[in-house]
Amino acid sequence: MVYPFSNRVTRLFNIELPIIQAGMVWASGWKLASAVSNAGGLGLIGSGSMYPDVLRHHIQQCKHATDKPFGVNLPLLYADVEKHIQVIIEEDVKIVFTSAGNPATFTPFFKERGITVVHVVSSSKFAKKAEACGCDAVVAEGFEAGGHNGREETTTIILTPAVCDAVNIPVISAGGIATGRQMFAAMALGAEGVQIGTRFVCSSEASSHLHFKQAIVTSEEGDTMLSLKKIVPVRLLKNHFFEQVRAAELSGADTDSLKELLGRGRAKKGMFEGELEEGELEIGQVSSMIKDIKPAKEIIEEIWNEFLDRKKALTSLV
Repeated sequence: MVYPFSNRVTRLFNIELPIIQAGMVWASGWKLASAVSNAGGLGLIGSGSMYPDVLRHHIQQCKHATDKPFGVNLPLLYADVEKHIQVIIEEDVKIVFTSAGNPATFTPFFKERGITVVHVVSSSKFAKKAEACGCDAVVAEGFEAGGHNGREETTTIILTPAVCDAVNIPVISAGGIATGRQMFAAMALGAEGVQIGTRFVCSSEASSHLHFKQAIVTSEEGDTMLSLKKIVPVRLLKNHFFEQVRAAELSGADTDSLKELLGRGRAKKGMFEGELEEGELEIGQVSSMIKDIKPAKEIIEEIWNEFLDRKKALTSLV
C-alpha cells in the first residue's frame, strides 16, 4: 500500500504515516515495534517492563527485523532509568519517548547526542516545559488512556487542542484512539499524529498474554476505571484485584497500605502471565471498541483506510 502523506510528524521520524505505537509495558517488545515500523508507522519498544540487558536484546532484534525507524519508550520513574539510557546510547537508538517524569532531566543529554526526544504530557503546563527543555514533539495523552495516567483527568478532546495552542512543536494525540474515525477527530483538533496503545495490545505481535487480549476483546463500556490515585494514577480493567483496591481506597487506605496491596510484579502477573483476577490489567477506555486480535499491519491499514474514508466524507459535506 502506498501512503502519500507528509507532515511535521512523519518528517520528524522519517515514517510514512503519523501513527505511533505506544510503548506499553509487557506488550511492546521488538516483534510489535518492528511490525508497526515495517507497516509505515513508528514502533516503540516499551522499556518499562525490561531489565537493561533485556532492553538491549529487544533493540538488537528490532534492528534485525526492520530497516525502518523505531524508538524506545523510557518511563523516567523507573529505578534502572540510567542503565536504560546507557543501553540506548550504546545501541545507537535515534528516537526516545520519555514519560512519567521531568523531561528536563535527560532531554539535553539526548539532544547533545543527536537523539529525537518526545515527551508524554497530561497538561498544557507540562507541554510548555517539555518544549522549553528542547523536546522535538509532545504526546498529549488524555484521561481515557490506559496505564499510568495524568492526575488532571483531562480528556483527549480537551487536552489535544489546549496543548496545540500552548506549544509550537508538533503535538501527537493519545488516549482513547483506536480507529480511523478517532484519528481523524484528533487531527481535526490540531494534532499532527496519534499514539495508539490499547489497540496494539490486541495485535498478534504484542507480547501480552492471550488471556489478557481476550479479556480486552470481550470488555464493554465502563469496564475500566482510574485507580491507585494516591500512588500513581493508572487505568485498569476491572477484576478482583481492582475491587480490592477500590474497597481499600473507599475505606481511606493510605499510600503505604495501597503499596502493600499492590505488591511487586502485579502487572507482569496480569498482562504477561495472564492471571486475570489477581493481576494488574492496565488498559484504556477504548478497549470496549476492540473486537478482534489481528496483525499490526492489518490494524494500521484499517485505521488509515477509515481515516481517509472519514476525511473524504466530511470533505464532501463542506
